[in-house]
Amino acid sequence: MEGDFEMMKLYEQIKNYIPANEQEQNDKEQMLQFMQVNDNCLTRENTVAHFTTSIWTVNKERTKTLMVYHNIYNSWSWIGGHADGVENLAEVALRELQEETGVKNARLVSDEIFSIETLTVDGHIKKGKYVPCHLHFNVTYLAEADEEEVLVVKEDENQAVKWFSFEEALKASTEPWMVEHVYKKLVEKSR
Repeated sequence: MEGDFEMMKLYEQIKNYIPANEQEQNDKEQMLQFMQVNDNCLTRENTVAHFTTSIWTVNKERTKTLMVYHNIYNSWSWIGGHADGVENLAEVALRELQEETGVKNARLVSDEIFSIETLTVDGHIKKGKYVPCHLHFNVTYLAEADEEEVLVVKEDENQAVKWFSFEEALKASTEPWMVEHVYKKLVEKSR
């Protein structure tokens, strides 16, 4: 990690992030330790764990969130993707939002990290190849978007894109752990 300015910048952002709860404190420590000993933590070449980013997208009134129906998880979920070697995770998150939903005019509420979480990923088939179980060290950003923008489905990843009230979003997801430990936290932090 030494000498890589952008990687050090991400490390410092995570180090300076103030955890909202015990889950975030533990995950923060785990992320920082992993970054110290894994130069390839931003790429999928690290099959044990690697960084991903998500974007919790809300309307201007902060009463709704934009979600996609994710093909692999068979559930309504937030938007995000892999770092794939890019250290600026906020930039990756905005790109993923545009690619997965068609939303072009979203803006980050802040360049600061909104939430962090270590997520488990079950083994699955992607593009015809088996991907083993691994961890995603996920960094989340908060964005605002106009709910009148035209939404587009990215069929190779999602089946649908839709705005939900916060309450509807919590009911729509079929991933109990995500609802209880991630989405409820994000809803509270959004208000």
